[in-house]
Amino acid sequence: MSLTSAELSTRAIVTGGASTRRRAGRRPPVITGLLLGILCLVMLSPFIWMTLSVTKPTDVAFANPPVLFGYEATFQAFVDLWETTYFADYLVNTLVVAVVSTVVALVIGIPAAYALSRFPSYVSAILLVLALIFRALPRFAVVLPMYDISRAMGIYDTTFALAIALVAINQPFTIWLLRNFFAEIPRELDEAAMIDGCTRIGMLRRVMIPLMGPGILTAGIFVFLFAFQEYLTALVLTDTSSKTVPVFIATQLGQTLPMLQQAGAASMLLTIPVFVIAFIAQKYLVAGLSDGAVKG
Repeated sequence: MSLTSAELSTRAIVTGGASTRRRAGRRPPVITGLLLGILCLVMLSPFIWMTLSVTKPTDVAFANPPVLFGYEATFQAFVDLWETTYFADYLVNTLVVAVVSTVVALVIGIPAAYALSRFPSYVSAILLVLALIFRALPRFAVVLPMYDISRAMGIYDTTFALAIALVAINQPFTIWLLRNFFAEIPRELDEAAMIDGCTRIGMLRRVMIPLMGPGILTAGIFVFLFAFQEYLTALVLTDTSSKTVPVFIATQLGQTLPMLQQAGAASMLLTIPVFVIAFIAQKYLVAGLSDGAVKG
């Protein structure tokens, strides 16, 4: 059936308008981009200001009014941080506590989350609610009893005590997050694996954990970040030998100006890995949410 010239013109106008709308939808407005850029700049302004203060000479860094240009950048604050303090030991303590607490939390959380996702009951619901309540408690209500227990057991001021305390604090979050990931995996995979002769433990190890790779990695990254930046628990459960970087930074505040610059340098060294890990976590969050589906 042939179309008249008027109909062809109308169709061309409609098609052109639709394609224009699609192109406009794909291209973000300039105003939105500017607003997002300003928002990012505002959020990063404390880190930018700290970077400028740390790389200035001490007399210039604390001058009033602030000096923004015309000074020679220096990294003396970082050199003093490594040479005049025990920052390296504190950094090692922080990494050990974060890694140990993350590994233990995942070893406990994976089977617990799987059981809670596959065997729903009143007991499971009560356990999940109790875990949520424990997570919502004020931190002092949890840390002070841990302080008494660690003193009574003779493990106060050790990385072991701090790591175990962080496992207990972060375990509810780990279980809740992993349980949601397990719930995305169809139960038909469990039944198929058990028909093939797998036990529950074998099926968890051979089928569920490989499918849960992005979810486990996402949970591990978050738990690691929580432990890596923890301040209050480390302040209460450590003294000198197991002090972590956040506690060290707090002890430098209110001291001399060079010590304040060292605190800024330590904050930068603590913040940079967090930025890197958070950037990686963003990718695996998306992958974890979309994984576990049955294809084919």
